[in-house]
Amino acid sequence: MLKTTRMAALAAVLFVAASSAVVPFAAQAQTPPPSAPAAPAAPATTAQPAPPAAPAAKAGTRTTELVDNPYGLEALLKGSDIVARVTLAILAIMSMGSWYIIITKVYEQYKMGKHARAADKTFWSAPSVQKGAEGLKKTSPYRFIAETGIEATHKHGGLLTNVDMNEWITMSIQRAIENVQSRSQDGLAFLATVGSTAPFVGLFGTVWGIVNALTQIGIAGQASIDKVAGPVGEALIMTAIGLAVAVPAVLGYNWLVRRNKTAMDNVRSFGADLHAVLLAGPKVTAPPVAARV
Repeated sequence: MLKTTRMAALAAVLFVAASSAVVPFAAQAQTPPPSAPAAPAAPATTAQPAPPAAPAAKAGTRTTELVDNPYGLEALLKGSDIVARVTLAILAIMSMGSWYIIITKVYEQYKMGKHARAADKTFWSAPSVQKGAEGLKKTSPYRFIAETGIEATHKHGGLLTNVDMNEWITMSIQRAIENVQSRSQDGLAFLATVGSTAPFVGLFGTVWGIVNALTQIGIAGQASIDKVAGPVGEALIMTAIGLAVAVPAVLGYNWLVRRNKTAMDNVRSFGADLHAVLLAGPKVTAPPVAARV
């Protein structure tokens, strides 16, 4: 009996020892493995402000970029040499002279037409040629012709008596008409000269520009567009300016010559009528020549 009790106690001790040995291993198996250390947090950074947005373009508006033109008229005036500038100055003088003559001649022809209307209105209704001439303005070419005819009738003496009165009055009035015609043609020769020479002056500027272009090509050693465009553009501008000076001069010359022809037809008609009136009037005798002592 005692032996059985000891055996039971020994079995109990062994069971408790085995249980105490198994429990730590089971607990160790159930315990989760330690987690990896957390990475250090990144330092907080200050937020940068966003750049301001570009202003939106207004709807319906078109933006244009201004580009300087290195080959225009302004570049020609600034970068040209002395020969090109002298050529431009000559063309400018021709143009200003042409327009001055055209404007002044139109004004003079207007006044001549006004004098013609005044002569038709007052001269032929006067009681005498002298009174009719005095009724005209002193600047009127018709008064100048009338006074010349009157003077011819009074100065027909001495050696002039050998000339027939008809021929003498005719020659005097004809000289007066030619004088008026000569004054009416003042400046027209300048217009004709400008019209015939201005294109050649512009052509000279063209040739000079081409010579400069070839010179720059030879210096640069290559025919690049930047070496040729400037002188060639200068040459073309010279040609255009020469034509712009010549065309108004030619047109003005032809127009003024036509208007002069109409005005001189009126003057010649007046001279013919005056010649008939002077011959039909009372004959004026020349004063007697004093006898020589």
